[in-house]
Amino acid sequence: MSNIYAGIELGTNSIKIVVAEKLGDSFNILTSVSSKSEGIRNGEVVDIKKCVSSVRKALRKANDMLGIKITKVIACIPPKDCTMDIAVGSIKLDSDEIITGEDVSLVLKDALVGRIGEEYELVTAVPINFTIDDSESVKDPKGMKGEILETKVVYSTVLKEPLYRILEVLKLSGLDTIDIAFTSTGDYFTIKNNDYDKEVGAIINIGEFSTNISVFNKGIQIKNSTIPIGSINVDKDISYIFKISSDESRNLKENFAVSMQSYADSNDVYEVKYNDNDTKEISQVGLSKVVEARVTEILKLAKKEIKNLTNREIRYIIITGGLSELAGFQYLVEEELGINAKVCNISTMGIRHNKFSSVFGTIKYYDDKLCLRNIDSTMISNSDMKEIVANNDRTIGSDNIINKVFGHFFDN
Repeated sequence: MSNIYAGIELGTNSIKIVVAEKLGDSFNILTSVSSKSEGIRNGEVVDIKKCVSSVRKALRKANDMLGIKITKVIACIPPKDCTMDIAVGSIKLDSDEIITGEDVSLVLKDALVGRIGEEYELVTAVPINFTIDDSESVKDPKGMKGEILETKVVYSTVLKEPLYRILEVLKLSGLDTIDIAFTSTGDYFTIKNNDYDKEVGAIINIGEFSTNISVFNKGIQIKNSTIPIGSINVDKDISYIFKISSDESRNLKENFAVSMQSYADSNDVYEVKYNDNDTKEISQVGLSKVVEARVTEILKLAKKEIKNLTNREIRYIIITGGLSELAGFQYLVEEELGINAKVCNISTMGIRHNKFSSVFGTIKYYDDKLCLRNIDSTMISNSDMKEIVANNDRTIGSDNIINKVFGHFFDN
């Protein structure tokens, strides 16, 4: 049995699309696309027409690579201004029957009845644990028996208006959004392991215009904050100091700079054009000094924000986002945040870049949610799967595919 999922993230700098196939417990990347975005600022849609055009361009690239048309996606959205709370639900069970995935969905529904305000939309509802009669702290109740099933849930919501603008863009682009999740949730599921599921930690995602800081307790997000500084500030610093264009600044940052000037090559220089015909040489040491100053500021602000969010001991800190791919970034992270802080390292072939951490993890989160509810699903039909096989000359299991659209959160 093969399950294929497609995820999309509408970022300020780029549209990211990942299509992944799950075989057993592993995920294989069928295609990944990062395409220039327009009409988005700080994670919010500011120009629907431009944004739709950007999404369609990214889709065309992904569709051409796959040889089929993507029509269903999981949308990855920023957790900016999200609210989080705890709710408790309870249902009666038939003592003669074992607990099913449907029972899990029903008790989660019960926990959230009357909880969501009219101006808000539910994004995630993550069970902390389940209780079956007197048996507490059950992680997965399926297959067990009892009379009463209870759950404690951390649920998160966002304002409808900015969310619906994202969903409208996806709809106008020809996509059916079957689920949504926060970028921070995706980041966690990308780095998720048994140790992190038992500890309190933080994830720092350095975006284009802002940096998001999320605190997780035993794998569940409990706090979130955003600071208004991101990778574009590095570009602006380079542009201002060296009097070059923003495009040239980004190119230098991504292809020539290192995170710490002490690791830069004093003999290495880069020639850039300015004033149309003139050129100048920029040393790697001088460039990296500018980059290091701004990245250090971002990390220090993020560290301060973590302390504001929680007084619990932080056992791990993971840094992700495209800026974290800068050469030598890990050394600067350890210097500013300590040895428990690590740069995200995606080892999955096809997406070995941290810009994909949110959208890839969103796919893994969605699959995890389906497993808890005992639902089997794929976003690709049998005929499309055969087309992928033909185009890529590879074998993808396609037996017993359920090609079903889930329109409601609790049906997913």
